[in-house]
Amino acid sequence: MSELRVAVVGAGAFGKNHARAIAELPGVRLAGILDADPSRANALALYYETNCFSNIEEIFSTADCAVVATPTVTHEQVASKLLRGGVDVLVEKPIADSAEAGRRLAELATQSGRIIQVGHLERFNPAVIALQQCLTVPIFFEVHRLSVFTPRSLDIDVVLDLMIHDLDIVLSLTGAMPVEVRAAGISVLSPLVDIANVRLAFESGCIANLTASRVSTEKVRKLRIFQPGEYISVDYGRQDAVRLAVRKNEPNVGFESQIDYRPLPVTPGEPLKLELESFFEAVRTRSQPVVTASAATDALSLAESILVKIREHGALVSETISKNGDPLRHRN
Repeated sequence: MSELRVAVVGAGAFGKNHARAIAELPGVRLAGILDADPSRANALALYYETNCFSNIEEIFSTADCAVVATPTVTHEQVASKLLRGGVDVLVEKPIADSAEAGRRLAELATQSGRIIQVGHLERFNPAVIALQQCLTVPIFFEVHRLSVFTPRSLDIDVVLDLMIHDLDIVLSLTGAMPVEVRAAGISVLSPLVDIANVRLAFESGCIANLTASRVSTEKVRKLRIFQPGEYISVDYGRQDAVRLAVRKNEPNVGFESQIDYRPLPVTPGEPLKLELESFFEAVRTRSQPVVTASAATDALSLAESILVKIREHGALVSETISKNGDPLRHRN
């Protein structure tokens, strides 16, 4: 296939970033922009000297594939129209506003013979790619994703906004769904859950502890994984990873000398461009994308289970307070 024509649906922050990356990549051409706000779409189209679509049907004959960067609640509707119109789709995470909708998109893509990839960006983080090369038997995960408060994505809980990145990573590394989920979360600055802590237990014995917050005073994005004889720490933001392993068969050296500390070899790259390049390769070769609709739906299904557990925990806390009284009233 010659130069791929790529449309971007959604001219908000995510759409603008996709348009910028597409314009900078070789072998592809930004075919046009579509947005619910025509003036916003027109401004972005003018900047990149491309088409401004007035409706989604115009994309069918103008683009080979499209990026859907619209609000989550519209993902299924927009992506479904594109798939039925013969257009391959990269849809931002989460895949849809419910796991049921995600499954419908996966089935539609199969029925229509189209490619659908989901924008779980951290799969393409160079540090995560390096981690995958030395994965053996995961025993324990400790994951923190903390951000300062912004008005972005307040239409969804922090579990769907931030934690879902790490849920997808953990599921991809363990290759299984958890058998037990425990969770707690609270609303702080929005009507929805702003900070959450989750414990996942897998049949293999692996445990994953995850914390996500959008009301922190600093930005932290780290994953730590323990497996037999070693510990690996990944910094998503810095895109680096270090490995601490125990040297074997060296009984006569001191304890510190038995610890092998070294950075993992990481090939630098912008995750968004790596994600898009992977999607375009799947479109050209008609191969399975790295992040399938099925995998993205599993992550979303787990996120939904976590939100149920958070509500159950919240109800338990409320019941405890009602029985024992508000402890704040008893403080001097």
